[in-house]
Amino acid sequence: MGRPPRTLLGLLLVGVLAGAVVAPSAALAHGTLVTSEPAQGSTVQERVEAVTLTFTEKPPPGAQFTIKAPTGVRVDGGWSNGEPHRLATPVREYQLKDGQWEPLLLETGFPVKIAVSHLPAPGEYTVTYNHTVSDGDAVKGEIRFTYHGAVVAAPPGWQAPASAAPLQAPVQAPSPVAEAQILRKAVKNETTVWVWLVPVLLVVAVGLCALLIVPQLRRRASGKPGGRSVG
Repeated sequence: MGRPPRTLLGLLLVGVLAGAVVAPSAALAHGTLVTSEPAQGSTVQERVEAVTLTFTEKPPPGAQFTIKAPTGVRVDGGWSNGEPHRLATPVREYQLKDGQWEPLLLETGFPVKIAVSHLPAPGEYTVTYNHTVSDGDAVKGEIRFTYHGAVVAAPPGWQAPASAAPLQAPVQAPSPVAEAQILRKAVKNETTVWVWLVPVLLVVAVGLCALLIVPQLRRRASGKPGGRSVG
């Protein structure tokens, strides 16, 4: 038996890279948005009286939610927490505990209902969310849906909500607490790669050893020369 096929070695190398790429990050999916109604990118014909966003963690009282019409005006009329419910598809999260990554299945969804005051024009509506979850990480993003129904006028005396203030005021330099959080995240990110990469490398090393050493041992056991022929 000669050298191991290059194709097999290439597959092993791909396995190493794949193991590094799919390694989970710290607190993956923590507090993330799971579903929305209307759904992201959907088109609706009927009047939308409220937008429902479901997260894996209950947003705090200071959370910010907005809805903007195609004209750019805000049409959100306040928000409230809904009744938690079981998710149709659990969300997997990885948490570092005692130096070990442990998977955690999140099976409960926490809905937020944002009232829609009126629908001034057909077109694309933008819903944004911005809040901080229990571990201090920011959860923010947006969804968009297209409304093709009839125009719904604003209620009497309606006034668009004022722009929300930032959740965290900008500062010139990070505070000691912020520095500690930055360091914690950096350590988590580095630990993530090595915790998953080292076992993958060990598996690859064992595989290479098997390909290179085992045939030699078999040849020696059978009495056949493993190197150059002796003339």
